[in-house]
Formats: sequence, structure tokens, C-alpha cells
Amino acid sequence: MLTGSPAWKSGQVNVGDIILKVAQSSQEPTDLTGYLVEDAVKSIRGAKGTEVKLTLKKGDGSVKTISLVRDEIVQDETFARSVIVNSEKGKIGYIFLPEFYADFDNPKGSRCSIDVAKEVVKLKEQKVDGIILDLRTNGGGSLYDVVQMAGLFIEEGPIVQVKDRDGKAQILRDRDKSVLYDGPFAVMVSELSASASEIFAAAIQDYRRGVIIGSTTTYGKGTVQRNIGLDKSVGFSDANSALGTIKLTLQKFYRINGGSTQLRGVASDIVLPDFYEHYKIREKDNPDALPWDEIPKADYTPWKYAYDLRTIKSASNERIKHDQAFNLIATDAEWLDKQNDKLFPLNLDKYREEQKQIKATVKQIETLIKLPAGSELNVQSLPQDLNKYDGDSGKAERYKQWLKSLKADIYLDQAVKVVDDMVTSKNMVYNK
Repeated sequence: MLTGSPAWKSGQVNVGDIILKVAQSSQEPTDLTGYLVEDAVKSIRGAKGTEVKLTLKKGDGSVKTISLVRDEIVQDETFARSVIVNSEKGKIGYIFLPEFYADFDNPKGSRCSIDVAKEVVKLKEQKVDGIILDLRTNGGGSLYDVVQMAGLFIEEGPIVQVKDRDGKAQILRDRDKSVLYDGPFAVMVSELSASASEIFAAAIQDYRRGVIIGSTTTYGKGTVQRNIGLDKSVGFSDANSALGTIKLTLQKFYRINGGSTQLRGVASDIVLPDFYEHYKIREKDNPDALPWDEIPKADYTPWKYAYDLRTIKSASNERIKHDQAFNLIATDAEWLDKQNDKLFPLNLDKYREEQKQIKATVKQIETLIKLPAGSELNVQSLPQDLNKYDGDSGKAERYKQWLKSLKADIYLDQAVKVVDDMVTSKNMVYNK
């Protein structure tokens, strides 16, 4: 990986710059003209602390050579992070997890299960009344960390079943009897929540540990693939084979209730209308996708403090029913879907008018998914994160923009209301 030298940090290298040549210390430069990005990066990488010189063609056409010192880049902006949303009924903790990441090459490297546990501890220290885990657009990642992370919210038990090509199902379990957090819990998902995200959401749902909030279903990827190198001389396990690789499906995921996450995904307990509902982007929209099936369920005990889901779901549906923004989002999304299947007119003026209507509808949805001024959420950073990005103006600005987007997030607003209902339900039980 590359780190920023003073030249890099000062903006002398931009995304639009073209790398023409790369040179190591005391070596002739290598011409990178026509290289694929993956191949160019191989030439740029090297041992930590060594120097590499890049000859760049700038956006204005000028050519410049800069020197960089190699170092490890920590992409901490893609790690789990949390904030507090102050609602009418209490303090709700919010954890954002963009992927189930893990540094497989470094035993001491970052792991999402460990990071999420840290965020939960931080939120507990702030005495939050409930927690929301956001897995929207989370495409998955480390299976090991899914099991460890689910174990933070339940007592010991099975999390997922994995069946190989021999038809044998292996049960992956959380073996830790302790529960890090046992309060009201909700998981936000979308059509692009896939693989590991679906395993986690399915486990929470099957244990009746929390409420799943989002699109009608998640993506529906319940299979495991592996890249196998084609160069026999270096071993088939080398995924970077110069001769290329072949991707094979070797395993399939199953919920602990026996059903596969393949094709059907995970159905949300509480459905919120959204822009992508009718888009053909799920696994089921692939004509060659493997079918759904099921195996015997695992032996597990549902969460002992399960919530009255029917009451919570009814309250949410009533809110959505009378929410003009969500009603318009549902109507607009359905109308846009019909436009994809209709024939285009050959009359240029009519075509332009239809395109104008489509753009106006898309723009309206983009406006609707943001809370209006004056109705924004009260979002605050945790005390430990106030100075997190001091010294890096770029990261600090992006963090500020992220907080701003959360404040106007209409879906987060509904998730907070659901958790508020869960908090009320919990208090009513405890006060009896």
C-alpha cells in the first residue's frame, strides 16, 4: 500500500492523474502505459520504508515526477463507527458497519467483530436505551466474524449452517455464554445487504433477538465461492495465478431454522418503501442462480426476552401508512419500474418529455428520503470520537458529512421510532 508523502498530501497527486512510469531506487523506470490498474499496483508496491518515484501526467497535460515513501495505509473510515441519536423516548445507539472486514494476513489486524464489540461498550457507557446496527448495502465478508458478532447479542448457540458439495452440514456456533448487550436491538438492511449480512440478520431474526428493518428482502446470496489459480506450477491455491483463476461455488449457507438464505434472502420484519425495491438487482433476478432449499433445523433456544413483534410491527405500519414521504416513494418507485418495461417512442419530442419526467421523479425521491429542515434527527458523536480525526482535515470533513447525512436519513428516523417502541415494550414488561 502507499502512504502520502508531503507531495501526495498537498494535493499534487489527484485521482485524475495518469501514472506513466514507476521507478524504484537505483533502478530504471518501468513504463506503465496501457497497464491494468491491478498490474500497475503490483509494480508500485514494495517494502515498507522504501522509496518509489512516479512519473505522472497531470490533468492539464504537464508531466511531473514525485517521490513517495511506502507505508501501510489504515483505512479506518471503513471500520465500524457509532453515534447516539437522541429521541423523544431516550438515547438510541447507532452502529454503522459497511462490511464484515478482517485482516487475514495479520493476526493482530482489525476485525469487525472486535470493533463492533468496542462500539457496543462505548454505547453502553453512555447508557443508551437501545441499539441499531446498520447493515444496509453491506455486501458481507468474514464468516468467522459473523459468528463472533452474533454472539455479542445472544447466549451460546448455533449461528449458521454451512453445507459443502458432499451434502454434509456443519453448524457454526457461538460458544461464549456471556452476552455483551441484552437490550432492545434492531438491524437495518437493504436489497444490497448480502452474504454475511444475511447470516447475521437471519440469526437475529430466528432467535427473535431483535427486529429486522428495511426492504422486503435482502439480496439472497447464500453461496460460498473460492478463486482457484490455474497455474499448476505455483499451486492451485494461489488466487493471483498469472494464468488466471476460476471461481467455483463450494458451499451453501443455511439459517439455523433450516431454510437457505439463497435466492429468498432475509425478509424484513418491518418493511420500509424504498427506491430500489423494483430494481432487478437481487440474486433471484439472475436466471442462472441456484435454487432455494432447506435442511433440518439446528437445535436452538429463542431469546428469552423476545418482544411482541406484532404490536411493534403494527405501530410501524400505521406510521408508514400516514407518512406522505414514504407513500410517494412507493408510488414513484413503482412508476419508475414500469418505465423500464415500456417501449420508447420514436418521436424525439415525446422521448425527451418522458426522460424529463423520469429525471424529475428520481430527483423527487432523492428529496423525499431526506428529512425536511426542522425535523432532522438529533445525532451526536460519542465523547471518545470528538477528536478522532484531528490532524487530518480530509477525514474530519468526511466524518462531518457523514453525521449530516445521518441527521437527514428518513430510514434511520423510522428505525429509531421502532427501537423507541421496543424500549416502551421492555419498560412495560419490567414495570409489571
